[in-house]
Formats: sequence, structure tokens, C-alpha cells
Amino acid sequence: MGAWAAQQGPIVVPGQEPPSAPEQQAPPIPEAQTPLKIQVEMVHLYATVRDKHGAIVPNLTGKDFRIFEDGKEQKVAYFTKESNLPLTMAILVDTSGSQTNLLGAEKVAAKRFLKQVLRPRDLAMVISFDTDVNLLADFTSSTGILDEAIDRTRINDPIAPSIIAQGPFPSSNKVIGTDFYDAVYLAAHDKLAGQAGRKAIIALTDAQDYGSQETIDDAIQAAQLANVVIHVVLVASPWEYIGQGGYIGGEVANKMARQTGGVVIRASSERQMSKAFDKLAEELRSQYVLGYYPTNTARDGTFRKIKIETTTPEHYHVLTRAGYYAPMQ
Repeated sequence: MGAWAAQQGPIVVPGQEPPSAPEQQAPPIPEAQTPLKIQVEMVHLYATVRDKHGAIVPNLTGKDFRIFEDGKEQKVAYFTKESNLPLTMAILVDTSGSQTNLLGAEKVAAKRFLKQVLRPRDLAMVISFDTDVNLLADFTSSTGILDEAIDRTRINDPIAPSIIAQGPFPSSNKVIGTDFYDAVYLAAHDKLAGQAGRKAIIALTDAQDYGSQETIDDAIQAAQLANVVIHVVLVASPWEYIGQGGYIGGEVANKMARQTGGVVIRASSERQMSKAFDKLAEELRSQYVLGYYPTNTARDGTFRKIKIETTTPEHYHVLTRAGYYAPMQ
């Protein structure tokens, strides 16, 4: 997927050649006296802790956590359990034919969720995807604008025209199908990557993909690079789970969530949809924020695996992203 705007070339400022150095000048500082400074960026992690019964644990301190990068323990340098940190979200709504029976319930639950979760400093956007990926509402804190965008979602199929509000994301000739991976990739890479703070994708979908240009690994990598958590409300009628023998959508949703620190919640009815969004609201407002300076200071762009556990791992389970990509030189 290409960027929306071409990058500009380097700015060249014409000028004269610099004047030659004076004959007498201070000798350069010997290299041995010039300390080598390596800038190490803090890695921020958002974590949710649950007990054996699945209940959220809200009262831990920084001393209760241990962080490991590629198996090596790191020192916790930052910790807060504030649940009101600004949040930026992308709501992804699957409008392919498989969602015909549940789209109405999705709309009701999604609008209620936004009213419940959004605070004045938060931002959200709405994207629909089927045979195309369409931006229905750009980042805003207005629930009115977001509600209107959600109401405009309509079921589409390969023989029907795509819904275009603010316009589709850039695309090229491709196989006609459900573009779930493209939707996640574009939301993370083109929109959320430029945002600061906590970032999440909320995908309402059966997680089936038939026409994306990007792969599932491309989508996950884009989310990891942008520090975005992917939560999936797995929307599918019961017959889909029974009739497809293994149901690939569940595997896709679990992989995306597991690699980015999100959750998967199945919902096959209006009642389950409402409960799913209640659980998501609790998840988003009950996160700990931890930070550390990695002992591996190499700026090589490699993927570093992360594990967080409590000092009593037999009692609690910590959910966070699986890792991050180190910066490049």
C-alpha cells in the first residue's frame, strides 16, 4: 500500500563555498576524549492484568511487574495505573455480505460503546471494509459525527458499488473480496502511526479475508510498528463456526490480538454484542502503563520479543504486545 502523498526530495539551498579555515586554529579534541553517546528510547507498554477467574486486577504497583526483552530482564523505568490516559481508536466495521444479519446489532453496540468510552481528549475514526476500504469519519472526539458514520455503513458485495464517504483508501487492481488485512494495515500504517499515546483498533468482523493486497503478517507488523493494539469482536452467526470445520477467521483474530496485546470476543447475537463492547470498555480503561530502556542498544530494526509477568505469575496473567521493532540507525 503506497502512502497518500509522495515524499518530497531534499531541499537544496544554493550558496557559496564556505571560506577557508584560518591558518591558526585550535587543535581538534582527541577522539579518545570525545565520549560516545548512545541515545536509547524508552519502550512503552500497555498491559492488562487478570486473575485466574478472568477478573481485572486494578491495584498493582510498579514493583509487582517484571519485564523481559528477548529473555533478558529489564529495569522498569516508568509506571502508572492511570486509566484515563488519552486514547486514539480506529473502529473497523466489516460490511461484507457475511455480516448481513448482525450489522444492525453492531451499529447499536458500537455507538453505545463510543459514548461509554470516549473522553474529551480521546479521538476515534470509523472505517468500513468489504471489497474496498473506506474512511467514513476521520479522527474526531464528536460522538455525533462518529454515530453518523456508523449509521452510514451498508452491506456491500462484489456486484454492488462501494460506499464512499470521505473517500476510499488508495488501492490498485486486485482480486475482489473482503479486504480485512488491508483495512488493519491502512488504519495502523496510514492513520494511527502518526498519533501519540494509547492506540487501538477495534475490528467488528468474522475475520475472513478474500481480497487483500497485504498479508496478515503485513497487517500485524504495521500495528506493531505503530504501537497499536488490535481488539477483535468476532462477529459471526453460529452456523459459520459449525459449518466451516476449523473456521479460519477465529485463528486470524487470535493471531492479530495475541501479537499486539489485544483480546478477541465472540459475538453472534445482539445481546452478546453488547456484552462484548462492555468488556472492551473495561479493558481499555484498566490498563497499566510501563516503560523501560532496553539494555540492547543496537539500532538495527530487528524484532525484540517482550514478556511481562507479575512477581506472582501463578496468580495473574498479563496481557501486552508480543514485541516491538528496534529503531534503525
